[in-house]
Amino acid sequence: MRHGLLLIDKPASCTSHDVVRVVRRCVGQKKVGHCGTLDPDATGLLVLTLGWSTRLTRFLIRAPKVYAGTIRFGTATDTYDASGRTTLEGPTDGLRRERIHTTMAEFVGTHSQTPPLYCAKKIGGVKYYELARRGEEVPQDKKDIKIYEFDETTDLAGDAIDFRLSCASGTYARSLAHELGQRLGCPAHLSALRRLMVGNLDIEKACGLEELKAAGSDLETLPAWIPFDDIPLPFDEIRADTMQERRITHGQTVLVDRPGIEEGDWVRVVNGEHHMVAVGTVIERVGSRGVSVVQPRIVFK
Repeated sequence: MRHGLLLIDKPASCTSHDVVRVVRRCVGQKKVGHCGTLDPDATGLLVLTLGWSTRLTRFLIRAPKVYAGTIRFGTATDTYDASGRTTLEGPTDGLRRERIHTTMAEFVGTHSQTPPLYCAKKIGGVKYYELARRGEEVPQDKKDIKIYEFDETTDLAGDAIDFRLSCASGTYARSLAHELGQRLGCPAHLSALRRLMVGNLDIEKACGLEELKAAGSDLETLPAWIPFDDIPLPFDEIRADTMQERRITHGQTVLVDRPGIEEGDWVRVVNGEHHMVAVGTVIERVGSRGVSVVQPRIVFK
């Protein structure tokens, strides 16, 4: 079984799970997942987890994201993107780039966002879009999101403008486009979206599905393949000696001398050959000299 990350440049008109199915066939293994859904019409970076790395999804999925896209003014839709049914039309005569720029800047920071009615978010195991299609009530619970950058990158042309978005995980670009239109007093929807980065993973290293099919199971030939031991995780690394490694593989705590980590922190545990053997948490600080007790939470054998 392969263990690692595979960076795929997802094409439009397919779901993220469609990509997972293709990878399963190409690689010849069932244990494949992904770190954050892209809408069917969206393109760009889809981070797939293979083998042991599926157990790291909870950490990878929280990474900030960077997108490029296009917002079209004059029409709002029920899905907040181009695939939906038109719900409102309005004139765009008064729109100017300067006003759009100022309004987009107001989104930077932390604020509440309502997910689109048609999205993959679940309640009671049922996806929002399944409820919406059945005509059932969809929860309108708001969630705090964080926007680092939301800027237009072109002039307004043909009632559309291109943008760049950098945001925390859980942000819906479609909702931003819809809300931007509301603030401007002009209906709007997301007409195109491409994901460029997930954390420090870049679309430039991703491969397309045809390139993957050509490589087959020989993933090591692809720049898009990240071996398990090289997976970037958003926390500190500690090195275990032979005795500590033995304890960790049996789920037992170890004492580590690592200044800078605090109680409650997650850590990545590697052995002398720099193979990742576990991720764990600091459950206690001992004294004031940087000694901590680490409890393994996920052990890789």
